[in-house]
Amino acid sequence: MLEIAQDAARQWGLEGAEVELAARRENVVFRASTPGGDYALRLHRPGYRSDAELTSELEWMAVLAEGGLDVPAPLATRDGRFMASVAGHQVDVLTWVPGAALGRAGELQGVADRPGFCHALGAAMARMHDVSDAWVQPEGFTRPSWDRAGLLGEAPLWGRFWEHPHLDASERALLSRVRAAADDVLSRFEGEADYGLIHADLISENMLRDEGRIYLIDFDDGGFGFRDFELATFLLRFEDAPDYAELRAALCEGYAARRQVRAADLDLLLLLRALTYPGWIADRLGEPGAAERSERAVATALRSAWRWLDRMGG
Repeated sequence: MLEIAQDAARQWGLEGAEVELAARRENVVFRASTPGGDYALRLHRPGYRSDAELTSELEWMAVLAEGGLDVPAPLATRDGRFMASVAGHQVDVLTWVPGAALGRAGELQGVADRPGFCHALGAAMARMHDVSDAWVQPEGFTRPSWDRAGLLGEAPLWGRFWEHPHLDASERALLSRVRAAADDVLSRFEGEADYGLIHADLISENMLRDEGRIYLIDFDDGGFGFRDFELATFLLRFEDAPDYAELRAALCEGYAARRQVRAADLDLLLLLRALTYPGWIADRLGEPGAAERSERAVATALRSAWRWLDRMGG
């Protein structure tokens, strides 16, 4: 992989850069250090996104960076492309952003004022959605859709969560029941919901904090979706935290720079976010650490299903 990254760096005019592995997650990320600055060189997970989808992601990120968002900006190759194919790998290069990761699984490491952080994050989300809505997307722009079909249809974006192999018969029945009920509710308000481009994966691992600034990274799953899904994705990891009510209120208040968030809508999107994870991990059960993540994803989905049904009186 290192040799491929070094070869790829030349297409961006980064000959002589010191290239070293920085992260190995969905993508393999290298840090390319040059006298003029550092860059993130990404080798994408094979088969996850088409070339058109990746190019669209990078075009969108460029617009967000130009609009003042704290996000990595894509660097074009010598011939003006944002993405290249190198030894069969889809590769792109982004500016390296500073800051420390906030942690994993809902951690907010180094954050003393948690509600204050959430208020600032809500405002950043609102700004991202405003800039996205003001942009006229180029011809050929394509990204996944976190719409009703993408969340609850026969072929959801992250898989048929109600068929996770570790569910027993009663659990499969519960998730099938809540899927049908949620689909009915969503069908009644989806036409009025705020819908557009969203990051769709704003969890602690995908944010960096540096001197009060919040950098949003990893737009792999960004696409078209309900804006409350953006807030729900962050909040889900904190539902059992003692200060959850404060964090939720602060996030929504920060987002109110764009619009007010209705509690019932957010509750539904919290459920839908929870349901996605068993489908996601089901395709990765052979990977290191997957058993623990699968157990956590299934437990969260089941708990969320019962909570939502109780609120609905069902």
